Amino acid sequence: MEYALVTGASRGIGKAICLRLADMGYNIIINYMSNDEEAKKTQELVKAKGVDAILMKFDVSNQAEVDAHVENWINENKDKSISVLVNNAGIRKDNIMVFISPEDWHRVMDITVDGFYYVTRHVVKSMLSKRKGRVVNIVSLSGLKGLPGQTNYSASKGAIIAATKALAQEVGKRGITVNAVAPGFIKTDMTHDINEADYKAMVPMNRFGEPEEVAGVVAFLVGKDSSYVTGQVISVNGGLYS
Repeated sequence: MEYALVTGASRGIGKAICLRLADMGYNIIINYMSNDEEAKKTQELVKAKGVDAILMKFDVSNQAEVDAHVENWINENKDKSISVLVNNAGIRKDNIMVFISPEDWHRVMDITVDGFYYVTRHVVKSMLSKRKGRVVNIVSLSGLKGLPGQTNYSASKGAIIAATKALAQEVGKRGITVNAVAPGFIKTDMTHDINEADYKAMVPMNRFGEPEEVAGVVAFLVGKDSSYVTGQVISVNGGLYS
């Protein structure tokens, strides 16, 4: 009974990852924070693929909520295991730095950086005891290149890239890989305010990516063919930045 826990999984890239991992035979734990309707739709689509789908509603930036859900689930389900963790939860609060409010700075950092820590520490502890596991962190072009108007977002994703490389070295001897996927412009709710017609000319492939194209790279990183790949950041950006 192997499960994949995907955070921020009710829509967009998270939803596409859930469906792709379900195709690979994983049972899915769908984390989300607020959108019950979309989370239930994702659950139904996952179940239609013949695997189990559990909704787990909590705010990744709230330690008490993470402990209550993730730690308790692991302790209460000894016959099951979370063998794949995809840290996908994140938000944008864009502005030039001098106009970023403290609230917007901390909210972006809390969800991406603290959320990574709160969730991953429980799951990796369980993986260490089983000597197997795959961790994939969804970062961003912004964390590699830095983008104006996204100092907070760039800082949060850059931190996760560094954490990916460090954690990979800590757990590699136990058969656990830790990698990151860095999307560029992908058609999701997070980019609904970005006009594709205005920006696609910046992309060598002359289009925005699809969530399924990110999910395909995640599928590779959790599969057998990537067993010797760890501590890496794979860009999915149509050639926009390398």
